[in-house]
Amino acid sequence: MGKNGGVSTLLVLVLMGLLFFSNPALCGDLDSFAGLEGTINIAGGTAHIPVMNDAAKAIMTYNPKIRITIEGGGSGIGVQKVGEGLVDIGNTGRPLSEDEISKYGLKSYPFALDGVAIVVHPDNPLTGLSAQQAKDVFAGTIANWKDVGGKDAPIHLFGRDEASGTREVFWEKLLKKGPVATATNIVPSNGAMKVAVSQDKDAIGYVSIGHVDQSIKALALDGVAATQENAMNGSYPVVRKLYMNTKGEPSKLVKAFIDYVMSSEGAEIVKKHGYIPLQTK
Repeated sequence: MGKNGGVSTLLVLVLMGLLFFSNPALCGDLDSFAGLEGTINIAGGTAHIPVMNDAAKAIMTYNPKIRITIEGGGSGIGVQKVGEGLVDIGNTGRPLSEDEISKYGLKSYPFALDGVAIVVHPDNPLTGLSAQQAKDVFAGTIANWKDVGGKDAPIHLFGRDEASGTREVFWEKLLKKGPVATATNIVPSNGAMKVAVSQDKDAIGYVSIGHVDQSIKALALDGVAATQENAMNGSYPVVRKLYMNTKGEPSKLVKAFIDYVMSSEGAEIVKKHGYIPLQTK
């Protein structure tokens, strides 16, 4: 190869390199964390935790100078902590209220669609409830499984506290803001609900569909299976979006985290945990 041929080859390689690094589609989604350092603190919705954990693990492995902490507490805690500047991201399983936005100056980033399923122990022979039966069961009006086609045994109710976004969606969209039995056993998270129902053959509760596995059984509602596919196509009615929220505009590091969760790699993490990604960047 002559001198001119060597110069041409070098020029082509330089141009290819410039093209690669100037086109985000050709770079890994983690590349935005190159050269960054610092801490991101996250709290709030418990349905978000599996996605947040996997995203944090990938980011901290890529760049050990970044530390990410994740706590639950429910949507109400997420709003309060991010609003008071105690964390960088407050997660919610519901949209922010106008009061919350104006009080704290919060900004929302919806990233996934989720459904909320009624769940029972896998040994429970029941396969579904009507919406009215569900309202009567969680109100305590129906207190025995035999009254909805099951065995002769008392129904053990499990629910979430009022800070829970899962509870809020379930209460508004299925129970239509109706009464909830005072005898309901309150658990602190989607994970705790799954454990409680899986250990009680007479239990009934509700969880994010993303948390449903072989340890619990999701009941059909008015004949419609509680699946993410049915949540996406609109046939299953108890659905919600999952949000990350920041107090005003996020820092460069926090913005990189939000962008990663909403990237194509983040979408794979969202799908891995049973949710439907809303968009990718």
